[in-house]
Amino acid sequence: MEPWLFRVGGIAVAGAIIRRIVSARRASLDRLPRGFADVSVGMAIVSADWRWIEVNDALCRFLARSREELLGHSPAEITHPEDVGTSRAVVDRGLRHGRRAQTFVKRYVRPDGEVVWASVDSLRFDRQGGEPFFYCLIRDITEQQRAHTRLSRQAAEQSAVARLGRFALGEQDLDALTHEAASVVAATLEIDHCVVMELESDGSALRAVAGVGLHEGVLRGMRIPSPPGSLLALALSQSEPLVVEDVTADPRLRGEPLLREFIVGSGMSVLVRTRTDAWGLLAVYSETTRTFEPDEVEFLAAVANVVSGAVERHRVEEGIRHRALHDPLTGLPNRMLALDRLAGALARRRRDEGAVAVVLLDLDHFKLVNDSLGHEAGDALLTALAPRLQDAVRPSDTVARLGGDEFVVVCEDLDGARAAVHVAERLVAAVRQPLVLGDAEHFASASIGIALAESADADPQTLIRDADAAMYRAKERGRGRYELFDESVRQRVLVRLRTESELRRALERDELLVHYQPVVDIREQSIAAVEAVVRWLHPERGLLEPIDFIHVAEETGLIAPLGDVVLSTACRDVADWQRRFDGDPPVMLCVNASATQIADTAFPARVAETARRSGLAAGSLAIEITERVLIDEAHAPVTVLNRMRDYGLVLMLDDFGTGYSGLSYLRRFPLDVLKIDRSFIAGLGADDEDSAIVTAIIGMAHTLGLTVVAEGVENREQLAQLMQLDCDRAQGFLFAPPVPAERLEHMIATRSTNSG
Repeated sequence: MEPWLFRVGGIAVAGAIIRRIVSARRASLDRLPRGFADVSVGMAIVSADWRWIEVNDALCRFLARSREELLGHSPAEITHPEDVGTSRAVVDRGLRHGRRAQTFVKRYVRPDGEVVWASVDSLRFDRQGGEPFFYCLIRDITEQQRAHTRLSRQAAEQSAVARLGRFALGEQDLDALTHEAASVVAATLEIDHCVVMELESDGSALRAVAGVGLHEGVLRGMRIPSPPGSLLALALSQSEPLVVEDVTADPRLRGEPLLREFIVGSGMSVLVRTRTDAWGLLAVYSETTRTFEPDEVEFLAAVANVVSGAVERHRVEEGIRHRALHDPLTGLPNRMLALDRLAGALARRRRDEGAVAVVLLDLDHFKLVNDSLGHEAGDALLTALAPRLQDAVRPSDTVARLGGDEFVVVCEDLDGARAAVHVAERLVAAVRQPLVLGDAEHFASASIGIALAESADADPQTLIRDADAAMYRAKERGRGRYELFDESVRQRVLVRLRTESELRRALERDELLVHYQPVVDIREQSIAAVEAVVRWLHPERGLLEPIDFIHVAEETGLIAPLGDVVLSTACRDVADWQRRFDGDPPVMLCVNASATQIADTAFPARVAETARRSGLAAGSLAIEITERVLIDEAHAPVTVLNRMRDYGLVLMLDDFGTGYSGLSYLRRFPLDVLKIDRSFIAGLGADDEDSAIVTAIIGMAHTLGLTVVAEGVENREQLAQLMQLDCDRAQGFLFAPPVPAERLEHMIATRSTNSG
């Protein structure tokens, strides 16, 4: 800068020239001081009525106009429309307040339409006997302003992506997330339209699922074909963002139907891609031509990544939800969903007149199919029967698989018992149709029990129980038939009461045994823990598994004393093994706890005291709970789970995926270990959906700091897959079934398994 420039109000002013003008007030403005034309910054003299009186060459270059184009004209003619008012206000203040320097920022428009920024210093001067005028120093600050604007825009974009990311991590469904993404993009880029489009399964078109700038009714009904050569097909075909700044000049977009229907001048789209496929597009459109800066392109790509992550999580959760509510073999609703729909039907019955019926179906001699033809044939039989059962009932009826070879049909709005009997007759006929298993035909039959909701306070569990009792009566009377629940059938309920009585005596007579199944460290191939499993050595019926009596214990409240027996026995056994077989770390004991036990606030202290008295190593007792417990605990004012953690107990979430509690529950509670349900492991490596879900669960659990155990590992192929997925531990028949304490003691002595 020239040495004769000095600072006034922090802005450089041509001091020598101003001093000459001030000292020569009476002089004519036609005789400008020397240096005015040669200074390197823009200079101008403006009249009181806001017209150019004189300009120098530097200003002409800055404004891209000649002196002739400026002199005599008003600066308003080339001032950005939004800044005209500010400029006029400066002139007015100068006229009112005399020789007070004013500094302000404004925009000019060059002949080619380019907008440039200037910092203007204005100082009023008075001529003796004439109107005042303004001396202006005009500096080009376009680059500084653009840099500032760019940095501000980038900061706003980064902040918007961060906010959207936090929104996505919350408990929001995919629909809410896509709407939020469209709103964030439209607001941040200040653009006319933003649309999130999902690709249809056949890839022939996209469906708008969220958007801003379009009427909601139009948006919801919008289905946009993507034929070869279209804008959307072009966007879907490339991994990098597609930017079109002038659609009329782009030869790739001629005949584009989307552009004919909507006024579009510019557009930009980014592919939303998951790990396995292209999900859709995130696109923005401007009604006028527009230039998209590189950071704006990066911003749209970042938002697309957030949407992609939400899609991935949505798919995992939908897979878990579907598996939690549907039978993996037949695809039918499972017990949980059937009970939910039955509860809904009963609630509606209280308002309407129609009857509600539960029709329970159990295949006859199904065990013979498994034993003679193999489990694959048994599975094929169940899979083939599922659609037959659905075809035999009304579309409004629910056909569900309760487990094994047992199915249930929930019917509502029936015209009494006779209509329920017709349903049962159709089901019997459907099952009797021949099936081809392997190379031969197979003929099946089913025993069916029917229970009607005859009172206003009927509940789902009671109806299922009554239908079950009626079904067993059908089996007793020759199978391949149906029976209605009545008072005679009620006698079967007495059998359950007898089981309760015998179970109470079993607790008194020490008829309960504890078996143990090893949990193996996958990398070390050594026993890391043992799970305690109860058995009942019945004096007449022999060795019974939990499925034969646990449900009775749950219903009658005997689960608490039964659990205490298992816990104390297992603690003594494992504490003895820990003392005798030095292990680092010591083998861990895993004990199951029911929702009834967890509901007891004294349970944590009682468990901890039992472990302490037995001498079990600190931190080596794990309590296994189900997802149902998490859901119940979420609504409790004080959670027992936190107390269990305070007592040094390890918390394991059992059968993950079968009770869909939602991923948020895993963050809320103090869990240590997550056990993947065996139904997911069964399809590992063979079923893409199962493999994807197991991969996602392991990654999610490790992110949350949880140890992962895979249940139901039956073969070495599954084990190899789990090793590749970095699963921590496994249990299943590949290593050992639940075995008596003596056999497990020998295994711990060597910390070996039979997997290899």
